[in-house]
Amino acid sequence: RARRPTIRTEDRFTLDSAARPRELAALLALAGARTQVVELGTGTAWSAIALAIDVPARRVLSYDPCVRPQREAYLSLVAAEVSARIELRELPDTAGPLGGDPPVELLFIDSAHDRESVLAAFAAWRDALAPAAVVVFHDYLHPGYPGVGEAVRELGLGGREAGGVFIWSAPGAA
Repeated sequence: RARRPTIRTEDRFTLDSAARPRELAALLALAGARTQVVELGTGTAWSAIALAIDVPARRVLSYDPCVRPQREAYLSLVAAEVSARIELRELPDTAGPLGGDPPVELLFIDSAHDRESVLAAFAAWRDALAPAAVVVFHDYLHPGYPGVGEAVRELGLGGREAGGVFIWSAPGAA
């Protein structure tokens, strides 16, 4: 439903920045039944909306200090019950969790794509990860964003690429 108005209004930002269909499919498959999700880089909220629609018990926290004007229009396309489970925080990805936030079961890093920013975002959230949490780095192989791959290599994370994203699983519970 969101694609038609995006094309009609020539919303280039959303068309260029939103997760592509195969990336979104990979993200939703990885999210599985996880209910505590954090997205870094809200943009126009397409990924946050898809994650919330996918599992009715899922809560999505999405961080982005830059509020895109299109965001509210896309949120208005979904049921109030869905948008109520999406909390938009106008904070940078390095702000980390707020007091009382539950452990993160899925962390989707899709904010700044330079090496230093990806490293800083991961560092801010690493201690907030639940045992066996999954971290997904968007645009891992995108030629326009080599910093994502550089950061992943520097972190030395053992993971895998799938659908244009890099996937790392935190160690499980002891």
